[in-house]
Amino acid sequence: MINSYVAIDLETTGINPTEDRIIEIGALKVLKGNECGIYRTFINPRRQISERITQITGIDNEMVSDAPVMEQVLEELLDFIGELPILGHNILFDYSFLKCAAVSAGKTFEKDGIDTLRLARKFLPELSSRKLEYLCEYFQINPGNSHRALDDARSAKILYEKLYEMKPDDEAFEQTIRLEFGIKKKSPITPAQLKYLKALVHTHGIALEVEPESLTKNEASRMIDRILSTYGRIS
Repeated sequence: MINSYVAIDLETTGINPTEDRIIEIGALKVLKGNECGIYRTFINPRRQISERITQITGIDNEMVSDAPVMEQVLEELLDFIGELPILGHNILFDYSFLKCAAVSAGKTFEKDGIDTLRLARKFLPELSSRKLEYLCEYFQINPGNSHRALDDARSAKILYEKLYEMKPDDEAFEQTIRLEFGIKKKSPITPAQLKYLKALVHTHGIALEVEPESLTKNEASRMIDRILSTYGRIS
């Protein structure tokens, strides 16, 4: 069994890592089977959190309003993870968001991972669901609040141990998987785009749900196009 890793979970504004943003990070460092550190923080996504996401996670806009932005915590988080593999339930989801954040900051983030969802599918094919919440109920795991980052990271860690107890001799517990997610570095919004977007917003009285300065060049272009198609140009 791999007994040194960082169990990690993210809460996000949606499921698309190239468009949505992280709102909470929870990470639990495990060395030789023992918990030896935690990393936990809200992240200000610089955009509005939808009511649906608030209903799922319990995280609202007020809770993240004074939180750091992702760029401010990325180096600290990467240092916390270090060279260890990362563990999670559907770990590629969390990795894809972290990879996007790293690439945007000009950093590399190549990782091996341990996926408890993949293991659950292998060892529990008879179950009607392999969602983390369902598996926690199945194994009577109760570390805290579902859909909160640190609690779900700890749930995945305990789930990994429970699955190992089922099949301790299986070679799957001696292997990691190479995590892959292709993403190119995105250029930030240009000064000309920012000036024009702010002019459109002011002229048409539009309330944006995202901070314009946080947009990429492509996101800004799409937003400008949507405003022009809906409201027209500045007269």
